[in-house]
Amino acid sequence: MARSKSVFVCDQCGAQQPKWAGQCADCGAWNSLTEGAPAAVPKGREGGYTGGTESRVRRLADIEPGQTPRAPTGLAELDRVLGGGLVPGSVVLIGGDPGIGKSTILLQMLAALDGVRGLYVTGEESLEQVHLRAQRLGVAAGELGLLAETCVERVLSLAQSENPQLMVIDSIQTIFSQALTSAPGSVSQLRESAAMLVRFAKSTGTALILVGHVTKEGVIAGPRVLEHMVDTVLYFEAEASSRFRVIRAVKNRFGAVNELGVFAMTDGGLKEVANPSAIFLSRHDEAVAGSVIMVTREGSRPMLVEVQALVDESHLHNPRRVALGPEGNRLAMLLAVLHRHGGVALTDQDVFVNVVGGIRVSEPAADLAVVLAALSSFRDRPLPRELVVFGEIGLAGEIRPVPGGEDRLREAAKHGFKRAIVPAANAPKSGRGPEGLQITAVRRLSEALDHL
Repeated sequence: MARSKSVFVCDQCGAQQPKWAGQCADCGAWNSLTEGAPAAVPKGREGGYTGGTESRVRRLADIEPGQTPRAPTGLAELDRVLGGGLVPGSVVLIGGDPGIGKSTILLQMLAALDGVRGLYVTGEESLEQVHLRAQRLGVAAGELGLLAETCVERVLSLAQSENPQLMVIDSIQTIFSQALTSAPGSVSQLRESAAMLVRFAKSTGTALILVGHVTKEGVIAGPRVLEHMVDTVLYFEAEASSRFRVIRAVKNRFGAVNELGVFAMTDGGLKEVANPSAIFLSRHDEAVAGSVIMVTREGSRPMLVEVQALVDESHLHNPRRVALGPEGNRLAMLLAVLHRHGGVALTDQDVFVNVVGGIRVSEPAADLAVVLAALSSFRDRPLPRELVVFGEIGLAGEIRPVPGGEDRLREAAKHGFKRAIVPAANAPKSGRGPEGLQITAVRRLSEALDHL
């Protein structure tokens, strides 16, 4: 059987060359030519994903939106990140470090889906290994279809006959196309195999989940175009010493981004954490200096986290500024604001800031908590245990509002907090907040310090 002709495409400018060369003749980039399939439309697909009918221009007002039913995955935390469940014909890319639990959660999800025809395609394990893992997890998925195959043409041929409603590819780096001569995992193989799988999902309405490897920098391996081709991109994250796993959505065409799902790794697989605020709080027996509780917001979910600070006399010419959780440059800026508008100088002190549980807090709502925790440690004066704070601090010393203020206050009241220091713009308009929560609205950093 004759091998189909291939071309070499430049990753920088997209120019096509008939043979490989060290330098692109169009843009001059070195080592940028990768092998790819010719840009031709396959027979029977002249009409795009649906095929068969001739394409035509339609007005937006003439298109009637259809009801797209979502299929719950059986895992509430995963449904939250996906935006409510899986959409037929959608393509989800999930990446994470080796051994973090990607295959585990997907096998649990396939077992929890009742009445849904599932197909699990593995390119890294044998069918016996998948069966042993299912036994260890205690999942009952006798009707789940398993396939150990790495050739994308063979996978699509068998998927056409099986007609699954949900298909999992574990992983996309092991899949290759016979139309290319490059090795599996190369840029051209990833791009071509993913394009064929996406085309199959869109044309048949099959929900597709791709597992992707990550590089040592923590990003999904392969070309960036891989993330553009899919509908949803999920990242599986965990601290090295923590048993908790966090799934974060960084792209979602069918839901909100930056949603967060929390799981705990156990001997029986991943278990959902319905109340993640409880795992990020130390709950000291007595008030301690340098600790303050804030309400962060991941997507639509408010969470209580504990911000700790340690301020100690420095014996170095340049005192250290270490932040684990918040951004380091922002910590230096907040200390300058505290000096200028709060009258507290920490220029000869080492300042260490940490968020309990290893969670990353990238939003500016943590500014007020960081400043108050550092001041509490510096003065060695504990803040009240029932106090919760949030708010962004500007360079002029003003306390700016943050999104979702009412949701944050309700989350704090639900966990029994009695006092809250919040930006004035986030205070309830009616003057009455959640029951049992005393709210102090401040406009400037000096007002918050005077209140304490």
